[in-house]
Amino acid sequence: MGEENCSTVTEFILLGLSDDPELRVFLFLLFLLIYGVTVLANLGMVALIRVSSRLHTPMYFFLSDLSFVDFCYSSTIVPKMLSNIINKDKAISFLGCMVQFYLFCTCVITESFLLAVMAYDRFVAICNPLLYMVDMSEKVCGELVSCCFLCGVVCSLVNLCLVLEIPSYRSNVINHFFCDLPPLLSLACSDVTMNNVLLVILATFGEITTIVIILTSYLFILITTLRMRSAEGRHKAFSTCASHLTAIIVFHGTIIFIYCQPSLGSGGDAGKVAAVFYTVAIPMLNPLIYSLRNRDVKEALTNVVGSKIYN
Repeated sequence: MGEENCSTVTEFILLGLSDDPELRVFLFLLFLLIYGVTVLANLGMVALIRVSSRLHTPMYFFLSDLSFVDFCYSSTIVPKMLSNIINKDKAISFLGCMVQFYLFCTCVITESFLLAVMAYDRFVAICNPLLYMVDMSEKVCGELVSCCFLCGVVCSLVNLCLVLEIPSYRSNVINHFFCDLPPLLSLACSDVTMNNVLLVILATFGEITTIVIILTSYLFILITTLRMRSAEGRHKAFSTCASHLTAIIVFHGTIIFIYCQPSLGSGGDAGKVAAVFYTVAIPMLNPLIYSLRNRDVKEALTNVVGSKIYN
């Protein structure tokens, strides 16, 4: 690409999911509904865990943090996406694009490590229940969550710094519905080999680390569960783990598809559809998956609602 086609940019144009005007109303209403459920479910989960003393356990502490992260990164993406669906002006400032990318990246990496921590928490709870409250003390839980957020902040900052060093772009039109890294790099005029290599290295390292923790934890959980004499205990353990694994498989599957081989996620319908799963669908599904089949959450919600009604 010749230098004459390259220039610095002050804003980007987000093409979005579709340019079909007949789909605008449908997409807007669909994603507005999903976002409404996401906000209500995640903030509701955070509030319920805070006000209900029976949910003041390590598992729900992690779930509260997961719900907060889901709310944050859905709110980083969806409002702008909704605005672009109904407005002809699909521009986002360069600064706004960088902020959106950084916040989104931070939340995704934090969530990835949080899911691993939650798997480890279930391992301790099921395989070593007598020492559970000792091994997962309030201090340990706080340190684990802090490490998750620290990993998200640092890894995102590294990628952001490299993106900010890109001097010019051959176009300011991003074939995506938000400022993601692969489509941004595909527009760069300068050599972005280092960016792509670092992206694959960080994504692959993060995926391998978290998946190994998750698989190891659930392998020991499976072995311990099969040794249980109580059929009710086995059913409860399998039920809880199945819901957790459902969320984990969908989340990590899309992450691997897009970021461990970024050439597939740099544009096109496949990359955008995959991105919808972890930016829009998963933040809505997580609180539902982790709570709908959870008796403690249902009873806590019933008690809180009942006390409000009678008071």
